[in-house]
Amino acid sequence: MSIDKRTVGDNIDSGNASWKFSGEMVKDFESHVAKSVPLYNEGHDMILKLSDYFVKDDSTCYEIGASTGILSYKLAERFSDRKAKFIGLDIEEDMVKLAKEKYQLPNLSFSFEDILEYTFEPTDLITSYYVVQFIRPSQRQQLIDKIYQSLNWGGAFLYFEKVRAPDARFQDIMTGIYNEYKLEQGYTPEEIFQKTRTLKGVLEPFSTKGNMDMLKRAGFVDVMTVAKFGPFEGTLAIK
Repeated sequence: MSIDKRTVGDNIDSGNASWKFSGEMVKDFESHVAKSVPLYNEGHDMILKLSDYFVKDDSTCYEIGASTGILSYKLAERFSDRKAKFIGLDIEEDMVKLAKEKYQLPNLSFSFEDILEYTFEPTDLITSYYVVQFIRPSQRQQLIDKIYQSLNWGGAFLYFEKVRAPDARFQDIMTGIYNEYKLEQGYTPEEIFQKTRTLKGVLEPFSTKGNMDMLKRAGFVDVMTVAKFGPFEGTLAIK
């Protein structure tokens, strides 16, 4: 296999600086992300438990970047005895197509949308599970502002992101811990390196402070970290 196109593991091939959430990789994405992101399923469980405090009988709730739809499905299933509705949004048509085929409930829908152009209904809960880090940095504040403005008073934004460390020494430590984690999951050093190559210019994490500053500029005051494993963290922001 040429250096321009190598496997990143889990039957997914990608070239240098060219990671995409479409095409053949879609069918293997769910297993890949659950394996490569620490506490992936535990983060879902945290979101489900937290959602109990915010979802009302008549709530409209959104997931930004729903990908294959599994988190939106879990939320809709949890509140299937209520009139609350759950909408998974994604900019990748292949992901939306798979989500519609794979996860079906009366209170669940998926829509192909550019989140920067989308207009939310007033909402009690918005989730973003490792998604904003893939949006162009110059556009992120616009999105966070829109999220704050769309939430009802007392509504919640559950914001999970990979983050950069506050300085070079901590960044080296966090990178080392994450690489060891991936080795423990069975990825080879070549697959780990290739994943790093393919995400160049695609995954652009902010620091914890950078994300917190965005939330504050949007208007959020009540903000708390609810999950953390090295550079992966979840934040609860309440309007």
